[in-house]
Parts: sequence; C-alpha cells; structure tokens
Amino acid sequence: MDHTVYLRMKKKLHVKSGTSLKLSTIADIFINTPLDKDIGELIIYDISNDKNRENHVVVIDQFFLRKCILTEFPKINVHFFGVSETIVQISHRQNIPSILLAVIVWFILFIGTAMTIMNFHYDVGMQETQQKIHYMLTGKVAESPLWIQIPYSLGLGVGMLLFFNHWFKKRFNNEPSPLEIEISKYQDALDDYIKKHEKHVD
Repeated sequence: MDHTVYLRMKKKLHVKSGTSLKLSTIADIFINTPLDKDIGELIIYDISNDKNRENHVVVIDQFFLRKCILTEFPKINVHFFGVSETIVQISHRQNIPSILLAVIVWFILFIGTAMTIMNFHYDVGMQETQQKIHYMLTGKVAESPLWIQIPYSLGLGVGMLLFFNHWFKKRFNNEPSPLEIEISKYQDALDDYIKKHEKHVD
C-alpha cells in the first residue's frame, strides 16, 4: 500500500541551541496509513552540529524537508500545504530582562509622549478653543476653564486605552488594535526579508 504524508509547515519556530529539530516540530503531519517508524521523530536539522555558531536564524524550505524524508522513507509520497518555508530562530543564551533598562525606556517614552501631546495642543490652539467654548456657554471669560480641561484630559487618557485595546494584560474586546496590526505587518515584512537573506539549510 502506498504511504502518503501531508505536511503543513509552521511559519516560525523559536528553539534553544544544542537541540535537534524533529519533523513533528517543524510541521503538522497527517499520514493516510501507519508507517513502521514514527515519521514525526525524524531528525531534520541538528542545531548543535551547525558549523557557524554565530547563526541565530536558519530557514528550512520544502525542498530540504522532502530530501530528508525521502532519504529515510524512499517509497513515501509527500504533499505540502500552507507556507513553503519555516523560519527557525535559535537562542544561544537566555537574556535576563533588565528592570533598570525597562524603567529608562518607559521614562523616555513617557516624556516623549507628553511633549508630543502638548506640542499638538499648542499648534492647534486648544487652550484658546476651550476658552471660547467656556465664553459661549457661560458668557464669562476664564483663563483656565477647568470644568472643560479636566474632563478633556481624562477623556484623552481613556480614549488612548480604548484605541490600544489594552489595560496591562486585560483586553477590552477581541478585536486587534491598530498597533497590533502594524506590528503584524512589520513582522511579516521582517520574515520576508529573513527568507531572502538569511541562511537556508541545504
């Protein structure tokens, strides 16, 4: 009986150095009839034997995968679905997050965001606009109409929370935020670049 294996390669993997990549790790497998050996245990790539220790990314494509499978299982039919390449990111060491660095980055972003908001309000004349609104509603002139400015400031913060759809780890709904969409587009572009320029396993 002919054996046919259907493979759906994964788009990206994160692995530690010194490990061996099995077929079941790289792709989802479906076989029409059982094999004498477990094809999922087939070693596709041994990271510990990589000659270039500086490599942190390798790309495994369908051609290499088919060659490995047919070397061990010469009478099997291989069919692929989905993506044609798998990006393997190799971690040579575990990076310990720095609390001090996180605080510094947070402080810089906080100051930069505050300056951006203040400069925007200055450019569009937000204070004059709020003073005019106060005069139109009350007939009185006020330098700082706090009953407008305070709710406006609170609403600005709430609006940013709703825009980014996050409060720490809590999400307000299941829809992706504009920031997440842009990050996804950037990641797709980065993956395309890696597939074109990084080392392909052969």
